[in-house]
Amino acid sequence: MARGTHEALPDQRNEDVQIYINGEFFPREDAKISVFDSGFLVGDGVWEGIRLHDGGFAFLDRHLDRLFEGAKAIDLDIGMTREEVARALRETIERNGMITDVHVRLMVTRGDKKTPSQDPRLVVSGPNVVIIAEHKVADPEVKREGVRLFTSTVRRPPPDTLDQRLNCHSKLHEVVALIQALKAGADEALMLDPTGAVATCNATNFFIVRQGEVWTSTGHYSLGGITRRIVIGLCEESGVTVHERPYALTDVYGADEAFVTGTFGSLTPVVEVDGRRIGAGVRGELTARLSDLYAAAVARATSEA
Repeated sequence: MARGTHEALPDQRNEDVQIYINGEFFPREDAKISVFDSGFLVGDGVWEGIRLHDGGFAFLDRHLDRLFEGAKAIDLDIGMTREEVARALRETIERNGMITDVHVRLMVTRGDKKTPSQDPRLVVSGPNVVIIAEHKVADPEVKREGVRLFTSTVRRPPPDTLDQRLNCHSKLHEVVALIQALKAGADEALMLDPTGAVATCNATNFFIVRQGEVWTSTGHYSLGGITRRIVIGLCEESGVTVHERPYALTDVYGADEAFVTGTFGSLTPVVEVDGRRIGAGVRGELTARLSDLYAAAVARATSEA
């Protein structure tokens, strides 16, 4: 059975979580947004996925940087300061009695419109801010067994079409890429950039290991992943050579190891791409080492938060 990097263990507590919507809290079944919301109508909004570990939000400053930079890029006024957003996040996890192993989805849309349209001048409300916090532990089987990727025919667009560094609600091309991968019997999709070089996966950032060196894409056609950036920094700090460079599928097929990164799953090994086994078909030594370094970085970050 196909398993993705966002596969989580079931947790009954999530049925009773309180959802934050514009300063108020609602039971899960009563948490609703208008059908005239800009995000629902045209995918007009930005969001963040944030991890709560041992009472602290991991790398919160980086997440808030990305949120506010993305909002500025699309000319969206969040209507809250960084401190107010951080306070709302804290209030949400406190309302739900959460301490650790929590994944938080923070979403901001342009607001409700008076009629269905993409025109931002038709907004008649302030922005809609939603925070969903859930008890989530990544399925250890996915970490143990790794994931299989299929290279989609759907390319990552260039910045002048839709800048992929924006963590925005417009994700249809990634959904279609993932559907192709699932239809092909894989777990997730690998996506190329307009030049044919490897870019990223549909929901995570992609890395390979060749002869002890870590390779990842230039980042020009990928989400500005926070876990990605931290892993690159950990490589540099620990003496592992890391390259941000264009490379081809041929380089992937001949790699010794491969892994993907994301806030929820951290580092997940990739054991197969397009039917080719990667390395020994199991989590490699460098992937395991970087996973340990990343876990330590999360612990440090949350203890200082």
